[in-house]
Amino acid sequence: MANGTATPTDLDTRLEAHRTELTGYCYRMLGSSFEAEDAVQDTMVRAWRSYDKFEGRSSLRSWLYRIATNVCLDMLNAGNKRARPMDLTESTPLARAALSPRPDNTWLEPMPDARVLPTTHDPAEAAVAKESVRLAFMAALQQLPAKQRAVLILREVLAWKASEVAELLDTSVASVNSALQRARATLAERQEPGAEAAVSDPLDEDQRKLLDRYVAAFEGYDMTALTALLHEDAVMTMPPFDLWLTGTRDITGFMTTLGAPCAGSRLVPVQVNGLPGFAQYKPDPDKGGFVPWAVQVLEISDGRITGFHCFLDTQRWFPLFDLPLHLEAETDQVEQGA
Repeated sequence: MANGTATPTDLDTRLEAHRTELTGYCYRMLGSSFEAEDAVQDTMVRAWRSYDKFEGRSSLRSWLYRIATNVCLDMLNAGNKRARPMDLTESTPLARAALSPRPDNTWLEPMPDARVLPTTHDPAEAAVAKESVRLAFMAALQQLPAKQRAVLILREVLAWKASEVAELLDTSVASVNSALQRARATLAERQEPGAEAAVSDPLDEDQRKLLDRYVAAFEGYDMTALTALLHEDAVMTMPPFDLWLTGTRDITGFMTTLGAPCAGSRLVPVQVNGLPGFAQYKPDPDKGGFVPWAVQVLEISDGRITGFHCFLDTQRWFPLFDLPLHLEAETDQVEQGA
């Protein structure tokens, strides 16, 4: 369709076709679910307002990425780097555990897969996309300067050519290649032992069984069974609190002391950050049934759970995942909303 002949409905449809992939791009850039969606909305508004100036010298997709990149770079000028608790503090022994919250803009935020991973029939492309939104990789991205971050995402995740990235950023191919080399070096320096979450797509039989055992252990609050599923160096985090715990003894010790009100919880599967996860509902002592408590993201490696990350701001996360804010007592499971 020629540039000048697009009707409002046509243009809306064409822009919306790119929303999921743009949200994924902005999420990787910003580390925030809500800021990413705001950035994409700003991108769409800017594209709508300036479409009559779009001369078609690049594809609509490339033009939208240029706008989205500029929006993200503007938002990153404040210098805020989203982080996980282990990026900010040392691990705390259970004996000294204290729940100290930090502001929302401190934390790397979870994101439903459906909002950032476009449908693809290429298994290799799908695997790269999932790996690139996993928490460890997202945290590493946040340590890069903003333009290096954009170059790495565009080149390594989205497989753009260096010449295409150079055009988007109004720079040279040599500059793009240099930025990519520096970004790769920074990520290599930050590589954590066992950081890769070895989760197949789809889950293999052993991983499915591991998750089934995890649900049974957690819902039964069986610490012996849970210990058998956790890696000896497993990590537990609980944003917005900066506390994080290492090792089965401290994790299960926390769950039976400060975390004791979670006994009797129900878990609902969710797809989050390219990893298996669960919406946790804990018993409601006042009204009966169950109320939201956390979105859990699990990292798995070598047949054990290595990371157990609980995002506790349920008034933000459960609507984002289209999850109900109450479960009836007789409801053990609920279908996740579309």
